[in-house]
Amino acid sequence: MDGKTEKAHIIKLIKKKKWADLRKSLAVWPPAEIAELLMSLDLSERVLLFRSLPRELAADVFAELDLQQQDFLLRELTTQEAGKLLTDLSPDDRTAFFEELPAQLTRRLFELLSPKDMREARQLLGYPEESVGRVMTPEFISVRPEWTVARALKYIRKKGKDSETINRIYVTDRHGKLLDDIPLRRLILANPREKIKNLMDHSFVSISAFSDREKAVEMIKKYDLIALPVVDSQGILLGIVTVDDLMDIEEEEVTEDFHKIAGVSVHKGGMDLIENIRDASVSLLFRRRIVWLILLVVVNIFSGAGIAYFEDVIIKAVTLVFFLPLLIDSGGNAGSQASTLMVRALATGDVKLSDWSRMLGKEFLVSGILGLTMGFAVSLIGIFRGGPMIAIVVSLAMICIVVVGSIIGMCLPFILTKFGRDPATASAPLITSIADIAGVLIYFSIATWLLGL
Repeated sequence: MDGKTEKAHIIKLIKKKKWADLRKSLAVWPPAEIAELLMSLDLSERVLLFRSLPRELAADVFAELDLQQQDFLLRELTTQEAGKLLTDLSPDDRTAFFEELPAQLTRRLFELLSPKDMREARQLLGYPEESVGRVMTPEFISVRPEWTVARALKYIRKKGKDSETINRIYVTDRHGKLLDDIPLRRLILANPREKIKNLMDHSFVSISAFSDREKAVEMIKKYDLIALPVVDSQGILLGIVTVDDLMDIEEEEVTEDFHKIAGVSVHKGGMDLIENIRDASVSLLFRRRIVWLILLVVVNIFSGAGIAYFEDVIIKAVTLVFFLPLLIDSGGNAGSQASTLMVRALATGDVKLSDWSRMLGKEFLVSGILGLTMGFAVSLIGIFRGGPMIAIVVSLAMICIVVVGSIIGMCLPFILTKFGRDPATASAPLITSIADIAGVLIYFSIATWLLGL
């Protein structure tokens, strides 16, 4: 059956209340596809379909929904159903859900968990908002160095089904301190009587629970890991963070950076990060965009003040106005280019704070060449529109404006990083507005000087 036929068949089973057939039909569906189907149904059908799912499958489907959809669906379930669902979620998925909810609702939902799950969730939520501790799961397999391979494999068979991943087996001492991680393949191929300590090479990597999540993403990529062990300040193994969780984090971080670069406000840790613009409400889109737009209006008042200051110059040489948009836009565009390249380089680690002077020299050289090229092009228009002197003014102004705009665009991400701020805050609209002010002052100052106005 094709997608439409399958959906029609599912709806038919729901209306006929054939729950056994419905479970059988959905058993072969991936959780992501069931989640997509779920949100395309009417409210009553959506709840009925979700209630018909087996507990484990329901938890997997719930984890595929975004936070607003999860919150909406949970409100439609009974207290008992909600409690079972939250209990069946993996600890990291449960934490991701809790941390996005208002505090009062979080406290109410906590009461639906078992004492063990409640302690686990509260422990995870105790870490800083952007820390690895918020996304780690305590579901991992650890063995002791004095165990034999046979004992370790027996333990893995018993406990492995509850682990997030068993690709790597962690070795800890009796206090829980991480000593090593061993590939499962090495255990399987080893002599059953061999001691675990004889298989250890102590070449593991780990991350602090208080480290930023972006550092975990970098480490996963650098060391090509499926899971990264998370430890406390004493080296005690607390949990693991897996590549699938970090992929979601990276997507969120990229989305946030794009919003900042575009001048869209971001409220991290809340439900206001626009992850799906299609489903976002008009009020949410308005709130996220209006703050920066009003701020930029205030900033651009200075551009207007600059033009007003040179009013006498404009009256005496009206031709200068023709080139104003062209010149200040060129400065803003050059600054935006430089800023975007630098934000990306700082985010990926290609450029460090210590590279500032080197990058400044390189940007000055590149922007100078760009300015000369663009200055030559605009001088041809200047000759046609106002004669040789106007051509000299606009070409010289173009060179200066492009260089200054580029330097502003390059330096601002460094300055923000130096003061512990996200360099993505150096958004294109902000750079453009600052470059506009500088462009107006540079252009009319050069015109006043060369034309003797």
